[in-house]
Amino acid sequence: MNAAIILLITLGGYFFAYFIYGKYLRDKIFKLDPRNETPAHVHEDGIDYVPARRSVLFGHHFATIAGLGPILGPAIGVIWGWLPALLWVFFGSIFLGAVHDFSILAVSLKNQGKFIGEVAEEIVGKRIKSILQVIIFFMLALAMGVFVLTITILFKMYPEGIIPTFGLIAIALVIGTALNRYHTPFIITTIIGLIFMIGGIFLGIRFPITRISSTNWSYILLVYAFLASVLPVWILLQPRDYLNSFLLYIGLITMFLGVLILRPTIVAPVVNTAPSDLPSLFPFLFVTIACGAISGFHCLASSGTTVRQLDNERDARFIGYGSMLAEGMLATLVILAVTAGIGSAKIWNEHYASWSIAGGLQPKLDAFIQGASLFIAQLGIPVEIGKVLLSVMVVSFALTTLDSATRLLRYNVEEIGRSYKIKFLNNRYIASIIAVAAIGYFALMKSGGKSIGLVLWKLFGSLNQLVAGLGLFVVTIYLFRKKVNYHVTLWPTLFMLISTIIAIVIQMIEFIKSEQKVWSLIVVASVIIILTFCLIIEVIISFRKR
Repeated sequence: MNAAIILLITLGGYFFAYFIYGKYLRDKIFKLDPRNETPAHVHEDGIDYVPARRSVLFGHHFATIAGLGPILGPAIGVIWGWLPALLWVFFGSIFLGAVHDFSILAVSLKNQGKFIGEVAEEIVGKRIKSILQVIIFFMLALAMGVFVLTITILFKMYPEGIIPTFGLIAIALVIGTALNRYHTPFIITTIIGLIFMIGGIFLGIRFPITRISSTNWSYILLVYAFLASVLPVWILLQPRDYLNSFLLYIGLITMFLGVLILRPTIVAPVVNTAPSDLPSLFPFLFVTIACGAISGFHCLASSGTTVRQLDNERDARFIGYGSMLAEGMLATLVILAVTAGIGSAKIWNEHYASWSIAGGLQPKLDAFIQGASLFIAQLGIPVEIGKVLLSVMVVSFALTTLDSATRLLRYNVEEIGRSYKIKFLNNRYIASIIAVAAIGYFALMKSGGKSIGLVLWKLFGSLNQLVAGLGLFVVTIYLFRKKVNYHVTLWPTLFMLISTIIAIVIQMIEFIKSEQKVWSLIVVASVIIILTFCLIIEVIISFRKR
C-alpha cells in the first residue's frame, strides 16, 4: 500500500470531519455563542484565568495534549499490523477523541470553567466528584512521576536537546513579559522568539550536555514543574507552548511533504499475530494507542488550563476539535514512519519480533526517528540533521506535558480543598508542593530496586482511557438532561468503558497468575475496578432520577 495515498485520504477525512461534524457539534449540540462571556473574562485573575489569542491557545493546547503520546503509542501499536492502527487513529480521533476533547471543553465552558470533577458534581452528584478526584490525582501523579524518569532518559539519549529545551523556557519568560507587560507587537515577539529558538537548536547541537546525572535531572525537573505550576500562565506556559508548537508544525509539514515526494510503500503486515507475547488486539490496541485517537489526559487539559484561557466560545471547535485532529495527523505520520519509512519488511520484522523487544522507550523512539528522518530528507535536509531536529522536538514536548500536567494536578488538589473545606489547599503554592511531592514519590521512591512509578505504569494506559470514558459519560448525562442528541457521546462512552474495564480485568488476572506477584499492582487494579463500578452505578442512578 502506498503511504502517500493513505496520508491524502486521512487529510481529506479530517477536513470533512472538522467542517461538517465539528460544526454540527458546535452549533446544534452545544450551541456555542460568541456573544457569551467566557470564564477567562468572567474570572480573569492574571494567573490562571487569562484570555489568550486563538493562535496562542491552539499552540498551548496542542503542545499540552500531544507530548510523547501520539509518538510512543502508535510506534508500538503497529505491532498488531498497520491497518488496525490506522483505522483506530482515523475513526477514533474523529468520532471519539475530537468529540471527547471538544465536548469536555464546551461543557466546562457552560459550567463557569470548572475542572472536570466539579463539573461532574454539578451534573451527577458529589460522590462521583470524590471518586473522580481520587482517580485523577493518582493518574496524574503516576504519569508525571514516570515522565520525570522518561525525560531523564531522553536527556541521556539526546543530549543535543537539553540547551534548546531549557533555552525555550528563558525565551518564553522574556516573550511573555514583552507581550503582557510592555505590549510588544505580537508578530515581532513571535519572530524574535522563533529566531532565538532556532539558534538554541544549533547551540544544542554544538554543545550537548552529558555530565549531569539522572538523579540530579529528576530534582531539576521537579523544581521546574513547581515553578511552572505557580507562575501566571501568561508568563511561561502560554508563550512556551506557543513557540514550542512551531517545532511540531515544522515536523508535521516536513514529514507530510516528504511522504508525498518519496511515496514509500508500507512494508509492515496488514494484520500481525506472529509475536508469541503479543496481547490480544481487543482491547489492548485501544489502550495502547491513546493520544492520537482518544486520551483521558485531554479531558483534564480541556477542563483545566484551556477553558480558563478561551477568549471566545466559538473558538472551542478550533481549539478542542481541531487540535485533536492535528494530533491524529501526527499519529498517522508516526504510523507511516514506522511501517513505510523504517526500510524493508525484514527490518520491520526484526524490530517488531516481540512485544518485549519493541515496547521499550528507545526502540519506539528509534523506529519513529529513523522513519521520520527519511521523510524529512526528501526536502534536502541531511538525515543526521533531521534526526537531531526530531530528537529536539521529542525532548521539548515531553517537558511540555510535565509542566502542564503539574498545573492540572495543582487544580485537582485545590478542588479537593474546596470539596472538603480544607482552606490551606486552596493556596496555589501549597497545592503545588503537594502535587510535586506526589510526582516525586512515583519518580524517586523504589520497590524491589525499581521505581514505584515504573512498577505501576502497566496500569496507566487502561487508567488513562478509563478517565476518557468517564469524562464522556459526564457529557452524555449533560446532553441527556438538555434533551439534545446525546448519542454523539453515548456510543463512544460505552465503547471506551467496556474496552477499558475488560483490559483492567485481564491485566489483574495476569498479575494474580504471575509467578512473581506484585501485590501493589493487584491492589491498585482491584481498587480501580471497584471505583469504576461505583461511578457507573452513580451515573445509572442519576439517569433514573431524571
